[in-house]
Amino acid sequence: MSQVFDIDAQEAALKRQAELALEHARQHGATACELSAAVSQGLEVDVRFGEVETLELARDQGFGITVYVGQRKGNASTSDASERSIRETVEKAIDIARFTGEDTHAGLADIERMATDFPDLEVHHPWALDPDEAADLAARCERAGLAVEGISNSEGAHLSTGEGVTLYANSHGFMGTQRGSRHSLSCVLIARDDAGMQRDMDYSSTRHPFLLRSPEDIGHRAAERTLARLGALKAPSGTMPVVFAPSMAKGLIGHFLSAIAGGALYRESSFLCDRLGESLFPEWFSLGERPRIKGAMSSAAFDGEGVATQDNDFVKQGRLSSYMLSSYSARRLGLESTGNAGGARNVRIDAPLTDYNALIGGIEHGVIVTELMGQGINTVTGDYSRGASGFLIKNGAIAGPIEEFTVAGNLSGMFASLAGLGDDLDTRGSIHTGSWRVDGMTVTG
Repeated sequence: MSQVFDIDAQEAALKRQAELALEHARQHGATACELSAAVSQGLEVDVRFGEVETLELARDQGFGITVYVGQRKGNASTSDASERSIRETVEKAIDIARFTGEDTHAGLADIERMATDFPDLEVHHPWALDPDEAADLAARCERAGLAVEGISNSEGAHLSTGEGVTLYANSHGFMGTQRGSRHSLSCVLIARDDAGMQRDMDYSSTRHPFLLRSPEDIGHRAAERTLARLGALKAPSGTMPVVFAPSMAKGLIGHFLSAIAGGALYRESSFLCDRLGESLFPEWFSLGERPRIKGAMSSAAFDGEGVATQDNDFVKQGRLSSYMLSSYSARRLGLESTGNAGGARNVRIDAPLTDYNALIGGIEHGVIVTELMGQGINTVTGDYSRGASGFLIKNGAIAGPIEEFTVAGNLSGMFASLAGLGDDLDTRGSIHTGSWRVDGMTVTG
């Protein structure tokens, strides 16, 4: 990058600022204080038809402070890391706390739950990439896609690279930092036929720049995905198996995780309230998080309130075995924190995988969902209804693209009707999964 980002100096500065804030909070009457801070730098470039459309080099920082005055809580934040601003932000948080109602569940996580070991999780791999090199990589990606016969237009290629450091500290004496990097390259292409225009994309995203797929591979795959959508027809209606492509199956896992999150549970706004220990999935299915995998996208030694992370099994042999709790939500529910302030980290499935062709080979009549639209999920009841596009399955083979149809069911029933997982694993992001075959869903064309 054209501007030097001295991450050692940035981390040292965050620690000094945190110490200042904690001491200032104590001096002004706070009985407890916690804060999170981050500073990062990133380079982003958009290229369309070989020309740079946007180029951005950004450095961001943020400082969020929470103070407790007894059982009263106040929050304030700033993007100005000067000593004066930090002091003023602490004082604002204290002023807010003094006017809020008491909450008997408020407070820091228990001191004995604070993380004490901080292994190198190998998540910081900066990329010394200048703007010209970034633009060239994006241009190569788009050029490879445009060279595929049938591709008529482009929405461009996008490259993003960045690194930064985050900090969490509290008045227990805990202070933890983590460095990280993230790099991605994507391409969106357009094709047209007599039936109209279609668009699709492909991308790669990693912690380590040298693990990114080649620009040419991403461009070619984006073109293949786009051309496969041409000639889309209306989908049939009926009750049938639905195969959710990996990127769509990740959404189903996301709905499940939202439903077992403590905030939804203590507000009684989840269809999985009071269902701990119940069978939700087939017996062959288990799901959990592994937050300390080296090099993974969401690895961390501590959660958003300093609690040591640990492997958690949310589903074991089909049964709901654990909720996903922060200290606050755990107190509201009379349970213990699972180290999930900030969500789940590195979600993995333990289940037998089926060859993808075999997964759809046993379907006489069904659909594959590759794109979902709308927000038709009722988290209280689990009712699910989404607009979709994808492919028709006939006699165990893909029969062509389809669009403008709806898939509907109830998440409880969908989880129970999971009939198989494909071996087409998508390992981008925090959730890793292959395709899901869910039987008995309602499809409306």
